[in-house]
Amino acid sequence: MTTTAEQLSATTLLRFATAGSVDDGKSTLVGRLLHDSKSVLTDQLEAVEQASLNRGQEAPDLALLTDGLRAEREQGITIDVAYRYFATTRRRFILADTPGHVQYTRNMVTGASTAELAVVLVDARNGVVEQTRRHAAVAALLRVPHVVLAVNKMDLVDYAEPVFASIAEEFTAYAASLGVPEITAIPISALAGDNVVEPSAHMDWYGGPTVLEHLETVPVSHDLTACHARFPVQYVIRPQSAEHPDYRGYAGQIAAGVFRVGESVSVLPSGRTTTITGIDALGESVDIAWAPQSVTLRLADDIDISRGDLIAPADDAPPVTQDVEATVCHVADQPLSVGQRVLLKHTTRTVKAIVKDIPSRLTLDDLSQHPAPGQLVANDIGRVVVRTAEPLALDPYEDSRRTGSFLLIDPADGTTLSAGMAGAAFAGAAAEAVVAADDDAEWDF
Repeated sequence: MTTTAEQLSATTLLRFATAGSVDDGKSTLVGRLLHDSKSVLTDQLEAVEQASLNRGQEAPDLALLTDGLRAEREQGITIDVAYRYFATTRRRFILADTPGHVQYTRNMVTGASTAELAVVLVDARNGVVEQTRRHAAVAALLRVPHVVLAVNKMDLVDYAEPVFASIAEEFTAYAASLGVPEITAIPISALAGDNVVEPSAHMDWYGGPTVLEHLETVPVSHDLTACHARFPVQYVIRPQSAEHPDYRGYAGQIAAGVFRVGESVSVLPSGRTTTITGIDALGESVDIAWAPQSVTLRLADDIDISRGDLIAPADDAPPVTQDVEATVCHVADQPLSVGQRVLLKHTTRTVKAIVKDIPSRLTLDDLSQHPAPGQLVANDIGRVVVRTAEPLALDPYEDSRRTGSFLLIDPADGTTLSAGMAGAAFAGAAAEAVVAADDDAEWDF
C-alpha cells in the first residue's frame, strides 16, 4: 500500500534505536523491517542482491540495507550509527541502527539520545550477555521511555517457548532494576521474518504484537509543549536598517514548552526579568509559539543578552549553578581525568570547565559503583563533578532530556570527550573545597 502525503500528515513520528551484542542480528532485523513493510526502493534492493551475490550468498542479505559503510559490508558488522527513515500508514519512523561491538558502545549514546524507544536484541542461543546489560544501562541512563527486548534467532532453538521465557524474565528483572519504565519482550527470527512484520506460524504460544505492530501503537511521549518552557538564544538580530531602526530580536529554536506574547520571562544566567512583546515566526508575527519551532522573541526591555543565554518563564526558571554533578558516558579514546580542563557545551552555550572529581564508575556486571576510579576511559559510564567558569542554567536530565544534557569537549582540538546528563547542583560547601584545591589561575573558577 502506498502511503499518501495526506496520510503522513496525520501520523505521528517515532524515533527509535536498535542495539545488542555482536551478531545478534540488529541489521538483519532492520533490513527485514524495511523490506517487509515495503520501505525499500527497487534500486536499493537490487544493490543488496548484487552485493549478496558477490559474497557468495544465494538469498539477499537484508543486513546490507543498513550496513552502508564499505568497511561494514566487508566485515559483516555495524560500525557507525546508520539512520533510516520510513513510514507506514499509521506512523512515521526515524531509526538509528547502532553498533554491537563493545568498542562502539559510545555510538549507541548518539543513536539513543533522542530515541523514544530502544529495541535491544538478544541471540536466543546466548541469552543476556554483558553487552546486552550495557545497552540496557545506557537506555536507562538516557531515560528512553520504552524498551523492546527482541529475542532473535528463535528458529535456531526450535522456537522453544521456555528459552524465550527464561531470557525475557532475566532481562526484564535487570532492566527494571535500572529503572526502565516499560519493557516489552517479543520472540522473533529476523532472518525468516517471524514476528517482525507478520505474525509467526511457528510460535502459536506467543499472543503479543509483532515488532512493527508494537512500533506503530506504542504511545509517543515526546510532546515537548508539555515540558518546562526553555529558549536557548542562538543569535541576536539587530538589522539597524532604515526600515527597522529599533528592531532587536533573539533568534533560536524553542527547546521545550510554549511561549506567549505578554508572558513574563527571565533571562539566564543574569536573572533579569522582562516581558515578551512579540514573536516572529517565518516572517510573520504570532501570539504563541511552541517547541520545536524556530522563532525570534522580542522583549520589552533592552537587556544585555547574547548567544548562550536562556529565556524561561519567570515563575518556572531552572536553577543557575557553576557546580554540576552529572552522569556521563565517555566516548573519546583519550581518558577523562580528575583535574582535566575541558569545554562544556550546553544548548547554545560553551564555557570553560574543570573536572573536579570522578566519584564513581558504574560496574555493569552487578550495577555496583566502583569508587574514585580517577579517570574514565572509552565506553565507561560514571559520575563526574564539573566546575564551570560561568554560570549555567541546567535542568535535571530526568526533567528535560534537551536542557539537562551537555557535552564535555577537549579545548585543544574540539574532540567530544563525554556526553553528560545533569543531576542536582553540587553542594556549595563541597564545591568551595574542590575549587580551593586547584591552583591554576587561568582555570581557577
